[in-house]
Amino acid sequence: MQIVKPLSRDPIQQATHSDYSGILGFLENVFRRFKVVSQAILMMPVYGLGIFCLGVALSPGVSLLRWGYNHLGSTPPPLQALILGFLVATSYVLFGFTLILIVPISNFLLCAYPKPWRGPYHSLPAIRWGIHNALTYLPRYTFLEYMTPTPFNLLFYKLMGMKIGQDVQLNTTHISDPCLIEIADRVTIGGSVTLVAHYGQGGFLVIAPVKIGKGVTIGLRATIMGDVIIGDKAKILPNSLVLPKSRIPAGETWGGVPAKKIERSSFVMRRNRV
Repeated sequence: MQIVKPLSRDPIQQATHSDYSGILGFLENVFRRFKVVSQAILMMPVYGLGIFCLGVALSPGVSLLRWGYNHLGSTPPPLQALILGFLVATSYVLFGFTLILIVPISNFLLCAYPKPWRGPYHSLPAIRWGIHNALTYLPRYTFLEYMTPTPFNLLFYKLMGMKIGQDVQLNTTHISDPCLIEIADRVTIGGSVTLVAHYGQGGFLVIAPVKIGKGVTIGLRATIMGDVIIGDKAKILPNSLVLPKSRIPAGETWGGVPAKKIERSSFVMRRNRV
């Protein structure tokens, strides 16, 4: 089963000439001809979006701090410091919970849900992909670690478009392209696992879904790349790298860099030696 469509023309030609017609084609050709300048200009709205989301998320905490500071009055300085310290900590928690709601709302309003695609990095579909991941990374690098693994990190990724089944343990924040990742029931994903629904190939960006079947176990610090399908009750050993286009049948154990099928007998012998 092929998940991404092939390039519509010669790769070298597509890198310099848009497949779009009309105004979209003109804009994409300009984007590719003046890559550095165009990318710098496009980053400004993205930074503005980030500032907006962070600003809105910080507002409840700032309001709490202002309220507390105005009511301290003649409180002794040591007690003031203690109270302000608690208020700052509370404000940070309010910021985190507000952010995991503001970011998905912004993603929804912008329709920033990338679709399976393959083409040059400097293309119009890549812009939507970049916005989706930029929004995903805001909670990831500010607060999401403190919600992992809890129902709140599952809630955030569901709101971002990830399909998550029942009784899933998602003990990682190293996730990109959540709207293209599907996790079935009773899946266990270990700490610091990397899940990305994209990869680079020959100078081109490939965006392709990741599907993880029921009862799958993925060991800590393993990496699952784009265009990967993992069958029910399969196991991925820790520190393994599952390359793009891998199809892991149900019940099999894979491990290594790159990950390959490991026969049960050799796996048992290796574990006994350890």
